[in-house]
Amino acid sequence: MNHPALLITRRLPEPVLALARAAFDVKLWPHDEPIGVQLLPWAQGCHALLVMATDRLDAALWQQLPPTVQAVSTYSVGHDHIDLTAATARGVPVFNTPDVLSDAVAETALLLMLSAARDASAAETTLRERRWGPWSPTRFLGRQLTGQRLGIYGMGRIGLGIAQRALGFGMQVQYHNRTVHPDANGFVYHPSLESLMAHSDVFCVCAPSTPQTRGAINAERLALLPHGAVFVNIARGDLIDEDALIEAITSGQVGAAGLDVYRNEPTIDPRFLELPRTTLLPHIGSATHDARNGMGRLAVEALQAFLLNQQRPANCLNPDVFPMRTAETATRP
Repeated sequence: MNHPALLITRRLPEPVLALARAAFDVKLWPHDEPIGVQLLPWAQGCHALLVMATDRLDAALWQQLPPTVQAVSTYSVGHDHIDLTAATARGVPVFNTPDVLSDAVAETALLLMLSAARDASAAETTLRERRWGPWSPTRFLGRQLTGQRLGIYGMGRIGLGIAQRALGFGMQVQYHNRTVHPDANGFVYHPSLESLMAHSDVFCVCAPSTPQTRGAINAERLALLPHGAVFVNIARGDLIDEDALIEAITSGQVGAAGLDVYRNEPTIDPRFLELPRTTLLPHIGSATHDARNGMGRLAVEALQAFLLNQQRPANCLNPDVFPMRTAETATRP
């Protein structure tokens, strides 16, 4: 029996590749650079795609995908890089990787909070450059998290994980979400983003990238933060007006920042590199062995369940596609 053909657009951890090769004829993009416009010729003859968050599947690309493609998994929770309306119109289910990376990203948020609040990046740079010098009571002074008001914008799985961990640091947790989270007992809910920001000594962006959230953190809202607040972003760079954030850090309105995501990754605004009181990470939120292997397993198993076992995986982003899949709109490999 021939296996369905699967295009994977970046080298994945070996356990994930082994799982994929056991169920599919794998076609692997071998380069470190994103596949870009080469996705279309490489997808020829493939029944499924396993793409990265850096691969943009917009409406125009969906119209050009070969008719053999019957399912897509994205190696991410976020799906702003995929036009789900176009995928549904093609009758193609799209799967993502929820839950398995929540702990890793929540831990990264705490890492950034601690590092930014204590200006750990500057202290480490001083040490590595052999400029430590004699101990001083007034040098390397930072801010404790204990007793600080933590504002979380976006109380999903990751936001809840951050909130639960923050309690261990003695922080007061508040949040803004579209609705009250049923599991956020004991956390203060703010019905507006403006109210949350005005009451956040530490502000953490965890919301997904949607048309409603993109650019939400602008100059007017940054001005609402208590002067000298700590700002953390582990969500998506396009939620932030980066000019406004850079100005807020420069002026001291934002006292410290910890960032893992940026608008034009990997080519970030070079002004960030010169800013004081910042910790900058290269989008490593999910970069643990456990999380990356778990993401791959979810992505591959969803494709396997759908294409080989005719099942409907729970991690489908466009479940409305299934009633559309008739004998006339799709065939099995």
